[in-house]
Amino acid sequence: MSKEIKRIAVFTSGGDAPGMNAALRAVVRTASSHDMHVYGIYRGYEGMIDGDLERLERGDVGNIIHRGGTILKTARSKRFMTPEGRRSAYESLLAFDIDACIAIGGNGTFTGASVFTEEYKIPFIGIPGTIDNDLFGTDLTIGFDTAVNTAIEAVDKIRDTADSHNRLFFVEVMGRNSGYIALNTAIGSGAGSALIPESDMSIEELIDTLKMGARRKKLFSVVIVAEGNKNGNASEIAQKVQQAFDFYDTKVTIIGHLQRGGSPTAIDRVLASRLGFAAVEGLVNGQANVAVGLVNGKVQYTPFEDAISKEKTLDNDLVRMAEILAQ
Repeated sequence: MSKEIKRIAVFTSGGDAPGMNAALRAVVRTASSHDMHVYGIYRGYEGMIDGDLERLERGDVGNIIHRGGTILKTARSKRFMTPEGRRSAYESLLAFDIDACIAIGGNGTFTGASVFTEEYKIPFIGIPGTIDNDLFGTDLTIGFDTAVNTAIEAVDKIRDTADSHNRLFFVEVMGRNSGYIALNTAIGSGAGSALIPESDMSIEELIDTLKMGARRKKLFSVVIVAEGNKNGNASEIAQKVQQAFDFYDTKVTIIGHLQRGGSPTAIDRVLASRLGFAAVEGLVNGQANVAVGLVNGKVQYTPFEDAISKEKTLDNDLVRMAEILAQ
């Protein structure tokens, strides 16, 4: 790189994800080991525009690895989408002599970083922090494992009442247009079926599956519904099924933002620590305008353009396995 990096800024942006604090801790302590000054930006791009930066020392990130959410807070910034907003953000970084930035977030965060680096040539590295696990260039995103564990715990409890009352439960989970949370929740909880964006399963096919279970004297069933599936939300699907097939007493549960909260799992803590460490090491070694991830257990840097635009596809064998095990 033409300029030695001595001051970096780090921020969290978009939806919060369990493990963001662990990533922040790794960034600050790794940067300190390289004699860098680290500044935390509060409220993501909003705080960058407002100049809301604060110096972070090693002690400032102690006792946070186990905490959910983000101590830097987070936000979605409409102002940053404008040239005027990005200019204000750039002036804020100049005022603090920032040489490079590390952005912890998802697709929207990386899109903002990509546009900003094109305009102002400040090196950025992105750390994938999103429960949706929908970013290309990494097998896992920070927060995904915790979200799945939270959803499975909820479904395990729902199964108890479903079994007691001869009920059919439709359980809606998050994930936007990605079925990763829903599919893994279905497998891990032993659900009867999963409706995911990547699948073409229709309401009619779902009803056939439920009828098959009823013929086998199956007294209850749980269907996991990804919020981005093509058949509608859990309530709409439940109504359609109930009208055509009333064998079960039908109920709906939406897990919602419970999936975003809570203490991160060991997997998310270790993943976040590795990616935070690799982000700083990447800057030291000349990486810029890339997202850092783990592919087959190895650190990999992916250009923002690819991380944003390329589709991360579900493993078809995993989908097939889930269908077989649910029968």
